[in-house]
Amino acid sequence: MKRMSAEQETRNSPLHAYAVLATASLCWAANSIFGRLAVGEISPLLLVSFRWLGVLLLLLVFARRFVVQDWPVLRTRLPYIALMGASGFALFNSVFYVAAHSTTAINLGILQGAMPVFVILGMFAVFRVQVTRIQTLGVIVTIVGVVTVGSAGSLTRLTALEFNIGDLLMLVACALYAGYTVGLRRRPDVSSLGLFTAMVAVSFAVSVPLALIEAMLGQSQWPTAKGWMIIPMVVLFPSFLAQVCFLKGVTLIGPSRAGVFINLVPIFAAILAVVFLRESFEAFHGVALLLVFCGIWLSEHGKEQQK
Repeated sequence: MKRMSAEQETRNSPLHAYAVLATASLCWAANSIFGRLAVGEISPLLLVSFRWLGVLLLLLVFARRFVVQDWPVLRTRLPYIALMGASGFALFNSVFYVAAHSTTAINLGILQGAMPVFVILGMFAVFRVQVTRIQTLGVIVTIVGVVTVGSAGSLTRLTALEFNIGDLLMLVACALYAGYTVGLRRRPDVSSLGLFTAMVAVSFAVSVPLALIEAMLGQSQWPTAKGWMIIPMVVLFPSFLAQVCFLKGVTLIGPSRAGVFINLVPIFAAILAVVFLRESFEAFHGVALLLVFCGIWLSEHGKEQQK
């Protein structure tokens, strides 16, 4: 069967693209809720292991042929795949779920909105991609938004440099995922599902010793009944469905336009946190959200001026 080009698909189903990309963002936002719900129900590093084991089993069913097809190329890039899978999936999620133990889902979502700025900084550091003045302004505005979240809008906390450890860990997680995103610029010429499956396999392999270390430190907690319910939700929504929808969206409208939809994650996370966790949406959250989005808009506008 003849495959449609990305341009043909774009013309035929733009609304479909918007729907699947919004779904991906909603699923990623739900991960903040799952991370908070998991507190006291399953330890964070054990959750990471179960998460990637579940995703790997699903991919071996649905994407096995892509791995077989792409293996001749994948085997030549194993160090790259190992680094990407470890940093972008295993370590990012490990730090993310640990952070969820000491900050709110709203904060997790808003701080995730800073990822595009981390990517800009990473692209400059690694590839010396030009950063315009407007992009620099966008970075500064976003940082102000992040600081607003970390200090809970309190000048006293800011001057005393008192920040929530969970918020700081979330920034580390953002840096890890930004490094993964920057690394995708040098991805091998293989199918997205084939590459994703290979990186998930690495992520699961890396997560096992991390979970063992957690157990050796006496910090491991086997899932409760509620924990066992959280695991499949984490596997299906932020891990599997989100990735499938995002890959489909990229195919339909291209990576640049698709990437903009990630900006919906903080909004969806805030809404879900208020509705399902009864978290309080404070004035400083609104200010921080506005600053982060202004920073992202400036960064994207500055990117257009590079062309």
